Amino acid sequence: MTLDPFYLIVDDAVWIKRLAPLGVKLVQLRVKDRAPSEIRTEIRESKAICAAHGCQLIVNDYWQLAIEEGCDFIHLGQEDLAAADLDAIRAAGLKLGLSTHDEAELQTALAAKPDYIALGPIYPTILKAMPWAPQGLERIGQWKARIGDIPLVAIGGLSVERLAGVFAHGADSAAVVTDITRNRDPEARTLEWIGATRRSPLA
Repeated sequence: MTLDPFYLIVDDAVWIKRLAPLGVKLVQLRVKDRAPSEIRTEIRESKAICAAHGCQLIVNDYWQLAIEEGCDFIHLGQEDLAAADLDAIRAAGLKLGLSTHDEAELQTALAAKPDYIALGPIYPTILKAMPWAPQGLERIGQWKARIGDIPLVAIGGLSVERLAGVFAHGADSAAVVTDITRNRDPEARTLEWIGATRRSPLA
């Protein structure tokens, strides 16, 4: 499979409604600390918006709700992967993306036969406290050599200005959160990301 080189991550359907019409083709809904009923509503609304704009929705963590709501793609961190029912996920036809931060996690991820693997943080990130040091660009190339045809998503501290190096070292897609959501003009910054990733050799 192939992934769009621009991988947007947001925490609610409002962001998707704002940004999907600009040409976003891949977005992860990463909702934290909400009641299950609210998360279901966010998934349902996001799914409808993405369908209207030809955008692939990836649901973070909540694989049971994703199955129940008829979604087709989920992303799991390592802790969530350990608790997930991979047989149920595959039986439902969901594609699977997995996070990795070190060699042991890469081995665990590969054993699950994911549809893509994410590596991070590439650069220091302000999104959340990380027990891992920044991976750096060289690690992207090492990971890509290991995983072969499986798409590799780079994440952590990325900006438009850093995209060329990320793609040059082997990433297939670049994930972004705060460079857009904390920008003074998220719409304009999204268009910058779309323009930069479409110009990449992988686009």
